[in-house]
Order: sequence, then C-alpha cells, then structure tokens
Amino acid sequence: MKLKKALLSAIRTAATILPRDVVITLEEAIQKEDSKLARAQLAAILENIKIARTDSIPLCQDTGIQTFFIQAGTRSPYLELLNPVIAQAVIEATATVPLRPNTVHPFTDKNSGDNLGRGMPVIDYELTESDKIIITLLPKGGGSENCCALKMLTPSAGISAIKRAIVDHVIACKGAPCPPTIVGVGIGGGADVAMKLAKRAILRKIKISHPEQPVAKLEKELLELINRSGVGPMGLGGNTTSLAVHIEYAFRHPASLPLGIVLQCWASRRAQIQINKDGSIKVS
Repeated sequence: MKLKKALLSAIRTAATILPRDVVITLEEAIQKEDSKLARAQLAAILENIKIARTDSIPLCQDTGIQTFFIQAGTRSPYLELLNPVIAQAVIEATATVPLRPNTVHPFTDKNSGDNLGRGMPVIDYELTESDKIIITLLPKGGGSENCCALKMLTPSAGISAIKRAIVDHVIACKGAPCPPTIVGVGIGGGADVAMKLAKRAILRKIKISHPEQPVAKLEKELLELINRSGVGPMGLGGNTTSLAVHIEYAFRHPASLPLGIVLQCWASRRAQIQINKDGSIKVS
C-alpha cells in the first residue's frame, strides 16, 4: 500500500536524518563556543549525525515514542485509513529501521516488542477545513521527556514568573535532556492544553519565530537567558545550552496560569507526510 510505504519512509527519515535547520544551528553553535570541551561535544554530535545519515542508522539508540501529529482535512477521503496503516507501519519500522521497542505496560513492565500498546503510538488529530492530510512525525526520546514539566503559576505573577520558571527548570535539568535542547513552551489553556501546546511548539523549525512580535521577543529573550546559564552541550559547560525556544499559547481561565515546558534533545527528529486528495503523497 502506497500510504504504508510512505509512512515507513517517513519513520526511517525521522530516525536517521536530522532536519537541516537543526544541523545548521548546531554547526553555527560550534563556531561560537569558547569552551574546548563544548566544541568537542558538538563535534561528536555532528559526526554522529553524518554517520547516521550516511549509513541509514538511527541517530540515537533511543528511537523514541512514535508520535504522529495529524492535521486532518475533513474533506479527505483517506481519514479512516490512517490509524490502522500507522500501526502497521510502526510494526514494520520497528523490525526494519530498526527501532528500539519502547512501549512498556505501566503495571507489568512487559514490553510489547513492536512499539504498539494501549495509547501507542501517540496519534494527535487536529481537524482542518481542507482536502489534505499532513502528518508530522515526532520520535520523542525518554531522556528529554523525563525533563518535561507542568507548572501552575499564579496569574498575578505575570510574564516575569513565566521567564523565571522556564530558565530555572532548564538549568535544574542540567545534562539530563542531552543539550543543546529545543525548549517548547505552552502558556494558557488548562493543564493538559499547556502541555500539548508545548509539545507542538517543538515541531516548529528553528529560526522560525512566533508570528506575533511580543511572543517572538519573549522567545529570543528566553533563549539568551538560558544560554547564559553555562550548562552547555551535554551539561558539560559552554555557551550553547539550547538551540531555540518556541512558544505557543491559548487563552486561559482568569484564576489560573498553566505553563507547560517540553524539552527536546539535540536530536530533534521529525519528518512530514502530505496526502493529497488525488492520493499522491509527499514525504519531507
């Protein structure tokens, strides 16, 4: 089936080829580093990226939880195919890429062996008024996922409290999320909405700022503050703790200020599929 073949290709691409915007930002970072140790860490990361691409092998031994963000056009004739075909593609990719089996029953610790299970893979739908389907793949590793956080702030504390909470959290994580990281921030909504916004934020390409100027300004300020911390690549010191800060927001209840923080490691893997109404498919 053409769709399954495209999904397999996208899963392999996400696991083995780091997006160009991430690679460019890492290459820029090594030029700006003062620390010899930090430059050595970045050089090792860039060599790792080259080997993975050349040999078509996973960038990291932790190939992540397979996560699919789907912008589902309501006029597309292919919607009902997606869930079963995604599951089939994940099973085959686990065997052929290969992907590490990463789905474990929370009570028995039994590993399914194929990256499926209750609630797995993660499939997040957003309905759109179109005849296209856009699927963005996000393999999310456990180390960076362990450094995600939800903070329910006092609304009166305002933006200064948001900045303090984000910077303090990134510093407290030190080298655990395998920096340099991408920091996704979700502000507003409810607790669940803030975390979902934060995870969606890390899908945005590096150097593409939020379209609203005040939010873009806050992204830039936060990145500068985080990189002054000195945590550095892999937590060993240096000028580059994070490559980007991306913010998404929603309106909130007057009595609450939810703040979601999602950290993504330097291996900010992603791939995308577009399924057109005529059945043609593009993988990027």
